[in-house]
Amino acid sequence: MLPDLTAQLTQGVGLSDSQTRLAIDLLIREDICVETKAEFLRALARKGETPEEIAGFARVLRDRAVRPPLDDATRQREILDVCGTGGDHQNTFNISTTVALIAAAAGVTVAKHGNRAITSQSGSADVLEELGIPIDLTPERASAALRDFGFAFFFAPNYHPAFKHIGAARKLCSATGQRTIFNFLGPLLNPVAPSAQLIGVPAPDLCRPLAQVLQSLGVRRGMIVCGRAGTGFLDEVSSLGETSVAEFYQAHALSLSSLIPDSFDLPPHSLVDLVGGTRETNAQIIRDILSGRETGPKLHAALLNAGAALFVVGRCRSILEGLEIATDVIRSGAAAAKLQQLSRSRV
Repeated sequence: MLPDLTAQLTQGVGLSDSQTRLAIDLLIREDICVETKAEFLRALARKGETPEEIAGFARVLRDRAVRPPLDDATRQREILDVCGTGGDHQNTFNISTTVALIAAAAGVTVAKHGNRAITSQSGSADVLEELGIPIDLTPERASAALRDFGFAFFFAPNYHPAFKHIGAARKLCSATGQRTIFNFLGPLLNPVAPSAQLIGVPAPDLCRPLAQVLQSLGVRRGMIVCGRAGTGFLDEVSSLGETSVAEFYQAHALSLSSLIPDSFDLPPHSLVDLVGGTRETNAQIIRDILSGRETGPKLHAALLNAGAALFVVGRCRSILEGLEIATDVIRSGAAAAKLQQLSRSRV
């Protein structure tokens, strides 16, 4: 059946809701070969995933996920996740993970959902592990960490066991430079179901459809961003060029806008200034940012994105105000203290 769906996609015909459910059932089966799964994912990507297909995949996979047992008081908080979909191939350091830690230091409850690297050298799980922050807590312990420390990492394989039968196909696609629908799905599958999300995508034309998907999944406050960096794009708010934005708040209509770095009075720099490397390299970059030792472009990129995250979660009235709050969090030592607290925590 999966080859039949692949042939349909190759002809430019999208998947119905029932076909989406069938496709997922087939993708998670052990007896279907990796290449067959990879070819389906390639065909879907070549056709172009519609918002309805992405939302359909997200709903089915969310229904299959392990649910963390959050207590009522934690559930009633505004809970933030911030992440990029990956796939921009710009090899920047772990900006979103840095932002998540800054937001937590600012008093925001942050449920970071992620995995090890697939399209980069260092994924969020890799760099957090290098920083000494637990990444493989049970759902019960991760929920307790979120309650007690305002930050917890929810390691995707612990919550989406079906993914172990899809990972090899994703890697096969990635080896040839082919992104898949799972690049979009990762940020949509946080098992905590956060109320606020900042998501970066690697192409501007993805902002609106991903915002539509996020809104349809019940997120109260959301922002999807794609920033220009020279001739390419970043799955972040860009400190190098214009950023395309699609956002929504509560039940208000989705709005489109753009941001330019000049609005934030950032010193000029280039993409090479934001390049990261291995998990060890990126962990040291994060330590330097949170401790205040880094004062250059990497800091400015992190602050700009932290400003957006704090705005999305309702901590401030503008991105500029959020940037100022993030700056104070670092200068006061709160960011370094939060990192120290989290790296020592063993719930």
